[in-house]
Amino acid sequence: MQSPEASTAVSPTRTTIQLALLAFADEVVGTLARLFAYVGTLALFAILALAALGQLPDLRGDAPAGKPGWSVADRSHPAFAVSRRDSSDKTASYTILRHPEGGRRDVLRWTDDAGRPVAELEIYREGTEFDVTRPATSDLAARMGLGAATTLEQAGLIDTKFGPVALFRPTGTMEGAQACLGYLKRSEEPALQISGFSCQGDSLPARRAAIACTLNRLTLLASGNEPRLAELFAHAELKRRGCDPAGPADWLLGAANAQLRGAL
Repeated sequence: MQSPEASTAVSPTRTTIQLALLAFADEVVGTLARLFAYVGTLALFAILALAALGQLPDLRGDAPAGKPGWSVADRSHPAFAVSRRDSSDKTASYTILRHPEGGRRDVLRWTDDAGRPVAELEIYREGTEFDVTRPATSDLAARMGLGAATTLEQAGLIDTKFGPVALFRPTGTMEGAQACLGYLKRSEEPALQISGFSCQGDSLPARRAAIACTLNRLTLLASGNEPRLAELFAHAELKRRGCDPAGPADWLLGAANAQLRGAL
């Protein structure tokens, strides 16, 4: 039999070991709890950072960062031309812009001897990037070299081989002032927009005539795979008339009575 003295000696030893094991277990549990809390905090910060980065495109502009937009298409061939009145006409610069969503802009520009733009003609074939809620004249003022805050007002209609074309001028322009005139013509089928401006001519009638003359001399070189585009220009050619830049353009509505409704 084990003596009482031996039992008394063993009990404190077992108690000490048990207490040590319990303390170690508590330490392990505490360490794991702190580790999980630390990892959870890092995960929370990571989620918040990703959420913030996801909002950055909305704060920077209309389009997400890195989304491709308009770019110069150097390898594309001109699809339009403006026939010359005589051999003294200067050749316009021709720029083609393309959008990944299908849009194409053919831009012709004329400059004076000092290199200042005096006229522009843009044929915009719309792709899925076209925003129907954006005013058609939203960028026309900037293209005319006016300030970003400049607004345009209607300045009547002229008749061309493409039908009535709306004219625009800076808001508040006094009658008789030598302001450049913008113009805009939209087609629903095919989805096409012809726009631009002209500062040519010493009077308002002369500038109206210059715009009409430019549009009447606009021809199609190649329609590609767009039969509706070829049809539009073929029908327009049937209405083509002589071009006299010094004479008056067919004036449909006075600037004060212009009422532009629906597609132009």
